[in-house]
Amino acid sequence: MPLEQLWAAWRNDYVVKATAEERAGTADRCVFCHLGALEEPSQDDGVLAVRPLTFAVLNAYPYGSGHLLVLPRRHVGDLQLLTSAEQVELWALTVEATGAIEAAYHPDGVNLGANLGRAAGAGIPAHLHLHALPRWSGDTNFMTSIASTRVIPESLATAWTKLTEVWPTPR
Repeated sequence: MPLEQLWAAWRNDYVVKATAEERAGTADRCVFCHLGALEEPSQDDGVLAVRPLTFAVLNAYPYGSGHLLVLPRRHVGDLQLLTSAEQVELWALTVEATGAIEAAYHPDGVNLGANLGRAAGAGIPAHLHLHALPRWSGDTNFMTSIASTRVIPESLATAWTKLTEVWPTPR
């Protein structure tokens, strides 16, 4: 099967500008910091759970239904810069998130991942975030395979309701 390429040379200007702004510390206010400042879950903002050092939020650009992010509240982009307490709470909230995904969606599996750095695919590399999303056997269909298009069958509001209804109580 030949590899098809989609050229988007116009994106180079964006990538160069975004990289320069990050390195200079002049990038616009971090959306994750704004969300991390919230004290309670919020359907309007997609925030699912808030802990003292971490929070979980729906991915605004999901790969599929139930795709969420788990993040430290503090603006930090490097795993090694997390405090021990942040590391523990980040993983604990990731475990809670996985439990909520399993209870709400009954998937065949769950993907967990992190894109560390812009070159690794992070859209917001300056604020560390972990992805968690449900997966099903055969969930790549002709739309993804042929048309390179994902069909998300539910709204973010529906996903928020499904997940918050089953979100485990913090221990």
